[in-house]
Amino acid sequence: MAIVKSIGVLSVAKISALFGAIIGLINGIFMAIMAALIGPAMAALGIPGVGASIGILSILAGIILGAIFGFIVGGIGAIIYNVSASLLGGIRLDI
Repeated sequence: MAIVKSIGVLSVAKISALFGAIIGLINGIFMAIMAALIGPAMAALGIPGVGASIGILSILAGIILGAIFGFIVGGIGAIIYNVSASLLGGIRLDI
């Protein structure tokens, strides 16, 4: 039985950033679909091209913000785990 006493903050933050970027991409795609659906309504109001612009920006913003927030939250989570593991003894794993 192995005990995980601490984890690397930077390694967890990098993996969390990757997962955050993937989730941000998926979220951005859904937002782009919604923007494509409101595009004709905005064009009818005299504002053409808004749907496509919002769609592209939502995908890019989703990826970038997802990666940034994933990195921050992953790093904070790793720090909290390391402090908690030093006080409580860590997680026991059977490998």
